[in-house]
Amino acid sequence: MSVLLVIPARYASTRYPGKPLVELRGATDVPRSLIRRSWDAARAVDGVDRVVIATDDDRIADAAAGFGAETVMTSEHCRNGTARCAAVAEALGPEHEIIINLQGDAPLTPPWFVSALVEAMEADASMAVATPVLRCDATALAGFLEDRRNGRVGATTAVFDRTGRALYFSKEVIPHVGRPLGPYEAIPVFHHVGVYAYRRAPLLAYACWEAGPLETWEGLEQLGFMENGVPVHCVEVDARGHAFWELNNPSDVPRIEDILRSLGQP
Repeated sequence: MSVLLVIPARYASTRYPGKPLVELRGATDVPRSLIRRSWDAARAVDGVDRVVIATDDDRIADAAAGFGAETVMTSEHCRNGTARCAAVAEALGPEHEIIINLQGDAPLTPPWFVSALVEAMEADASMAVATPVLRCDATALAGFLEDRRNGRVGATTAVFDRTGRALYFSKEVIPHVGRPLGPYEAIPVFHHVGVYAYRRAPLLAYACWEAGPLETWEGLEQLGFMENGVPVHCVEVDARGHAFWELNNPSDVPRIEDILRSLGQP
């Protein structure tokens, strides 16, 4: 199957304007923009036939051209990354059967997270949308809870059934655990990693739907599929000791830079 990977990036972020062009320093202390680091992460994924950056802003397009990336200009009215991916799929035609959305604020996404989605979609022709989830360890869970106590919009969590079919996603920490966990109990909270794989047809359909109440309240586009009866499949992945964090707020910059240095990334 032909696989297209799209990196949606917009300049006018409500929480962090200009985020794609924020410079991050890694092990070499040489600054590279967030969009450049996202592009590098995308290029490291096996099984992807084409990588493009989707934006509505000339500043991002110019930056992308500077490091040799292919860019597709999309409407400023795309309401989120999924809608922007749909616009790219429409513009490039039916050549690509699977479209990956690697959000431009997650340069630490391990390439095998994305490969796992492609493999799952190729193995099950009925799977319409897939997204990775990562079981929290104690440190990650403590960080999520600390963000919520301090009013910061942090990571998204997911709950799903025994087949992996998503039941809900939230920026709150779910499920609620009403008692202390035992020392050998697995933590039942899963971090939703902001990567998606779509079949072309449901992706194009998404662009025609109005945002439903759950998608609007949570600000999570995957809920839009679920509200319209399209199942979202959660694919559990293993971090393999690889630290993972998204750039949601300015306070995340030093945390991500620390991880880049620890990984030896330039």
